[in-house]
Amino acid sequence: SSTEGFGVAEKIVLLTFISAVILMAILGNLLVMVAVCRDRQLRKIKTNYFIVSLAFADLLVSVLVMPFGAIELVQDNWIYGEMFCLVRTSLDVLLTTASILHLCCISLDRYYAICCQPLVYRNKMTPLRIAVMLGGCWVIPTFISFLPIMQGWNSIGIIDLIQQRQFNKASNSTYCIFMVNKPYAITCSVVAFYIPFLLMVLAYYRIYVTAREHARQIRVLQRAGAPTDGRQHHPDQHSTHRMKTETKAAKTLCIIMGCFCLCWAPFFITNIVDPFINYTVPGKLWTAFLWLGYINSGLNPFLYAFLNKSFRRAFLIILCCGDERYRRPSILGQTVPCSTTTINGSTHVLR
Repeated sequence: SSTEGFGVAEKIVLLTFISAVILMAILGNLLVMVAVCRDRQLRKIKTNYFIVSLAFADLLVSVLVMPFGAIELVQDNWIYGEMFCLVRTSLDVLLTTASILHLCCISLDRYYAICCQPLVYRNKMTPLRIAVMLGGCWVIPTFISFLPIMQGWNSIGIIDLIQQRQFNKASNSTYCIFMVNKPYAITCSVVAFYIPFLLMVLAYYRIYVTAREHARQIRVLQRAGAPTDGRQHHPDQHSTHRMKTETKAAKTLCIIMGCFCLCWAPFFITNIVDPFINYTVPGKLWTAFLWLGYINSGLNPFLYAFLNKSFRRAFLIILCCGDERYRRPSILGQTVPCSTTTINGSTHVLR
């Protein structure tokens, strides 16, 4: 029992906190989806298709998974039957894995956009390839969620232990227990977390190295006194804006990835370790790690709002009912003295 020994006051505080997390996740992810659907500029950015799909996955977590987990946590009892327990557990694994696969695809998209030539990016991130990647983010998790869980592959060899923990004779309570054997624990964790995490780290490391090299080259050109003759270097406000937007988006998504890993790493580390120490990890620790992961579903919208200017403007327009003060200023209308130079196919502005 994860809440055994909790008093009434403690359960009220727990329920209040969980309700706030669920509400934050629902409203925040809905806001992200509406913002991209309504803002034409946001729809032009290919990365935002992955962000909308990620928000949809997080929204499903907050609607289909968290409420039932909260009810069991507070009531200290599972009242929905064994079959629905399997369905809820499968949805939990499916949506969690879908979230991290979306973040992996986002990191690859940013890698091609920032580290490669524009033509390479257009060839790699075609509409068809984006559709295939989005489909994979939802199909691949099915093979480690519904398929093995409904077939009972995760419980082979530990069925007696699961049945023992599903029913508490002392309190006459039933629990929705999800325990995994060693093969499933390793396979699920590697596919759902460790491989995508490694790909994200490599992608963002390359982005960091590329951004640092571009910054160094621009500083060298500035110190050398780059020509500002309009006949040789034409100011390109669109290219400047695109470079700044993509660089800032990469930083934002890197922070989002970091938050995801901080939220889910304790759970996935414990998920592999527990079967090898005879399932001795305390139930309350499991619950804490699981809800730490759930909290991540409500964090992403707030990270977008505080770290991404385009999303922040779109949120303000929605929340303020289209107030003209928050409308996007025209890039063509900006007249800032500058000169440009081209580095590795990218146009950089020297102010």
